[in-house]
Amino acid sequence: MKILISMALRWVLPVIIVFGLSADFHVAVAQTQTTGLPLPRYVSIRAGEVNLRTGPGVQYPVEWVFQRQELPLEIIKEYRTWRLVRDWEGTQGWMHQSMLSGTRTFMVTGKPRTIRIKPEVKSRAIAIIEPGAIGELVSCPSAAGWCRVKAGKVDGWLRRVEFWGAYRNEVFE
Repeated sequence: MKILISMALRWVLPVIIVFGLSADFHVAVAQTQTTGLPLPRYVSIRAGEVNLRTGPGVQYPVEWVFQRQELPLEIIKEYRTWRLVRDWEGTQGWMHQSMLSGTRTFMVTGKPRTIRIKPEVKSRAIAIIEPGAIGELVSCPSAAGWCRVKAGKVDGWLRRVEFWGAYRNEVFE
């Protein structure tokens, strides 16, 4: 009887260990899956009120509540359906992916800025935009330092050093 139990344990125990480790491996892989999109990257807030949590899940406390739809954020890490984001002031926390949009927006920083008709410093000014204003980031066609923006009914060009929401040499259409 002891021999049968001993032989059974020799065959059963390795099978249990292998399948047990296999299940743990699949759980670990599932927990680290990401979208495959580049990190970091810019996105914007989809809703008018969004919780920023201390960790990636509803069990974590709310640290901050954003109350500004279309505010640009930077995703710096992904965990399942949660995104670690950073705002223009450096505040970081976790937000559910459903609260974020892929729409690119910008926020004016510093002082009032001039939107121009062409991507040139001497080009005609078409609007002055105040610090904290948010608009749509249409394109940054070259690394030359200008991006096409829309703010309300104004469509023009803004130097990328004058707003938050695009990387220094980022190019996109």
